[in-house]
Amino acid sequence: MDKSGRAALAKDAVGQTTSPASDGKAPRTPRGEKTLRKILDAALAEFGQRGFHDSSIVGITSRAKVALGTFYTYFDSKEAVFAALVKDMSGQVRDYVYPVFEDAVDDLDGERRALAGYLRFVVDHKEVYRIIDEAEFVDPDGFRNHYETSANRIAARLRAATEKGEVRDDGELANEVRAWAIMGMNVFLGLRFGVWGKADPDDVATHANAMLRDGLEP
Repeated sequence: MDKSGRAALAKDAVGQTTSPASDGKAPRTPRGEKTLRKILDAALAEFGQRGFHDSSIVGITSRAKVALGTFYTYFDSKEAVFAALVKDMSGQVRDYVYPVFEDAVDDLDGERRALAGYLRFVVDHKEVYRIIDEAEFVDPDGFRNHYETSANRIAARLRAATEKGEVRDDGELANEVRAWAIMGMNVFLGLRFGVWGKADPDDVATHANAMLRDGLEP
């Protein structure tokens, strides 16, 4: 698979047009889209700093500098905007990371670049961990979908690498196990080196990738 093919696998649903607004409340104008974005960004700050249970719709609208009624133009409830934010953050991670695959020399190098990109994203968006963790209880379907979608993208890339002989073929179960293991590794490396402390993202990714190559190459 060439570089464009790797990027396409990584990109997956980038550019999707489904609105994060509640059903029937999608904005119809660019101004409405901008307002919706302001509400989501304010919700990120509110939930990220205060947590779901201590956050309020008034707190979100105050941060967004919009009227309370404007919130209900786009979202049905605090739970609805939280669920939308989980999807939005998942999409932001995906969109931030996928361009790095363009320059990958092979699929495992793509995973190295993806991890380094993810670590850089986390440094600037530490609140993503609190939001995703709380989603397990506030939005369990969104929580599961976040991880299943991420693992499925990695599995698809590993499957493509296996077909090219870049990764050892031990069957589909092994492919799924590896995908979830890589995702889990990335999540906890992000916690350690993006939230709790700092290290050069490229150095961290290089060490992690060496482990993948030693374990997965034919």
